[in-house]
Parts: sequence; structure tokens; C-alpha cells
Amino acid sequence: MEWFKNASVYHIYPLGYCGCPKINDFTPNKENKLRMIEENIPHIKSMGFNAIYFGPVFESVAHGYDTVDYTKIDSRLGTNEDFANLCNKLHENGIKVILDGVFNHVGREFGKFVEVRNGNNQYRDWFHINDGNSCYNDGFYYEGWEGHYELVKLNLYNPAVKDYIKECITGWVNQFGIDGIRLDVAYCLDLNFLKELHGHCKWLRDDFWLMGETLHGDYNKWMNPEMLDSVTNYECYKGLFSSFNELNMYEISYSLNRQFGSENWCIYRGKLLYSFVDNHDVSRVATILKNKKHIPLIYSLLFTMPGIPGVYYGSEFGIEGDKSHGDDALRTMFDLDKFKAEGICDVTELLTKLCKLRNESKALAYGSFANLQLTNRQYSFRRDADGETIVTLLNADENGFDFNLNIGGEFVDILTGNKVDLSAPVHIDGCTAIVAVSV
Repeated sequence: MEWFKNASVYHIYPLGYCGCPKINDFTPNKENKLRMIEENIPHIKSMGFNAIYFGPVFESVAHGYDTVDYTKIDSRLGTNEDFANLCNKLHENGIKVILDGVFNHVGREFGKFVEVRNGNNQYRDWFHINDGNSCYNDGFYYEGWEGHYELVKLNLYNPAVKDYIKECITGWVNQFGIDGIRLDVAYCLDLNFLKELHGHCKWLRDDFWLMGETLHGDYNKWMNPEMLDSVTNYECYKGLFSSFNELNMYEISYSLNRQFGSENWCIYRGKLLYSFVDNHDVSRVATILKNKKHIPLIYSLLFTMPGIPGVYYGSEFGIEGDKSHGDDALRTMFDLDKFKAEGICDVTELLTKLCKLRNESKALAYGSFANLQLTNRQYSFRRDADGETIVTLLNADENGFDFNLNIGGEFVDILTGNKVDLSAPVHIDGCTAIVAVSV
């Protein structure tokens, strides 16, 4: 079984996590800021996370997605040797490494684009360049990503560009031993390029994880045996917080059944989408949720629904961050003591229990999904595989509720350690979750 089927992912945006300057002056950094991450490996490991997804780590102008050099660690973070040492430490602690693959576009200071700007047409076909002029007065027009012209779109139809990217990935595997890639804006990437990337990465390592950022549409377009193993589940991202905020559990129930239920029309049954409640692009879940008592419930749902769960750094303490205040509000420097003091809901103990279950459970890795009981404010579903059953019960209401599931067998709530009799009415307190595991 591929390792990622039982993955619990911790998501780090390194430039923010390490408190790096917003703009890169490309001066070699004598300080290894990646040591901040290394020092917090015990914290990450103690919760049970067995994979880290790193946002951009390669040389860039500003936020990391404007790449200057795919072969060099960002000068603000440290050196290639520093990052290799960090990856070694993570692997020694049983933690896989996933890197951001930003292949749709590069920054304006990317070497081959600078060559074109300087009049060298040798690399003109590396980009989508036409007659006219750019907003930077380059003397030619080029495509940017969604109107952002500091992000220069690569020509992924050019075999030389594809070969270059594959060579870079090979270098990442050889130098850092990475275990997977998250493909930035995968919904913009040429599908034939994704097929070639799949073949190359699986040739490097047959258990290499390819996960792509997608928003809307049919995820099967990108997630299939010829392309990506997983994609981001933005449909359920919205359903997760909206169901709690509107006290309408029908929304997430509908999405989960549409995606993973037993009916023939369910579209992603047996597939593993990457699930999350916040990340570096959206407001923190502690800010989004109206009732902060729902924070533990949303994580209980995240870790037991189908998919590979990801937790964004700092959110284990309930720190806040509002997207309307800019991206910097979402990408704060990691400060363990400050987060513990200022976070509004410490869920580290809960995540420790959920990660342990997620990392060991066959039912959560590839089990079936079925809705059980549903009201506006209560929701229950089950997962089954190889004789293991897991039943999740959620009460989003402030008042207690009695579930009637009529399920035989012996169960233990992994959140409390208490036995649960699912064959009889199960009373659950307000704003509480039960994750019952068969024994």
C-alpha cells in the first residue's frame, strides 16, 4: 500500500514560518533559518504527523511562487545543504517530505526569462510571448498567471521546458530524498504534461505522491491512473466550515455522499483527495468558524471523512488569520509559546489521537463511506474495511442529542477512551464529537 494512503500531513509555508523578509535581496543567508523547523520536529512528531508538505522553498523574488531558480533553496531560508539536513532529520523521524512544484509560471528574474528580456531569443519559446508590449515595458507581450504579470507563464508544450522540469525533480529526489510533490495551480497545467510528469516521477519512485491544487470541476480530469494520485478537495473545504456556520450538516453530508458514497453515480469512490480546513491561501479555521466550540468537531470530521487530512501549521493551537487582511496574516512566523498563549483552542491532544487512528486505520485509508443519521445540527457516518468499522458522531448544537444508529458490536470512543454501545441510543453532549472504533 502506498504510504500516502495512511498519511496525516502537516502543512508549512516556510518563508512565513521562519519569519523571512518579504523581498529577497539574494544575499547568501549565513543564518540557517530552516533550523526553526528542525527544532520543532518533536512538536510535529508528538502529534503523530507522518508527512510534511512544504510550501515554496526554492529561490524566488517574494512569496515563493515567483521562482528564480528551481535548483537552489531560497537564500532567505538557508542553503541546499541546510535543507538536505532538514529532510534527513525528518526522514529519521519517520516523516515524509512533500515539496511545492510551481511549474505553471516563474518569476520575472528567472534566468531564462531575463535572457529573453535582454534580447536573447534562444529561450523565447520557453514562454508564451507575442508581439506588443508588457506592463513592464519589455518590448514584447507575454502571458502571466491569471493577470499577474510578475508570474510569467511557462510554455509546457515545449519539450525543452518539460525536460528541464523533470531534471529539477530528479535533482530534488537525489539531493533531498523527497517523497512527493504538490503541484501548484494544477488546474492550469497541460494534461499531457501531467502524464509525462506522472511517468517520470513514478519511474524515480513507484510510491512517489503526486497531489495537485484544483478548485472546481470534475477532479477526475486531473486525478486518474495516468496523472495525479490526489487533488485538493475544495468542494468539501467549503462544505466543512459552512455546515457548522449555517448549522446545516446536510451540506457536507451531500458533498461526501456525492463524492464517496456507495451509489453508482458517486464520482470519487475509492480515491484519495487532499482534505483541509485552512491553508496558506484562505482564512484560518479559528477565524472562519462562528462558534469556536466547533473547532474540535471540524477536525474530528476532517480526519474521519474519506481523504488525506492536512493541518496548517499553528492551527493546532487555534491561532487566527483573516484573508481580508492580506496573505501575511495567514503566514505568520511560528512561535510555539506565543501560539500556546494566544491561540483560542488548543487541539494538539485531539490531533494526536486522530493522527494515530488515521495512520493505523484501514477503514480510514481506503474504507467505504455511508451516511447514517442526519439532521441540521447532527451528523453521523461510518467507514468500513477488512472487518474494521469507524463511526463518527457530531453534535453541532449547544444542547445534547440522542443518536439512534442500531449498530451491533463493541466500540470505543478514541477521543475519551470510553466504551460506546451503538446498538442503543447514544447520548452526546452539545458541541461534542464521538469517534467510535470497533474492537
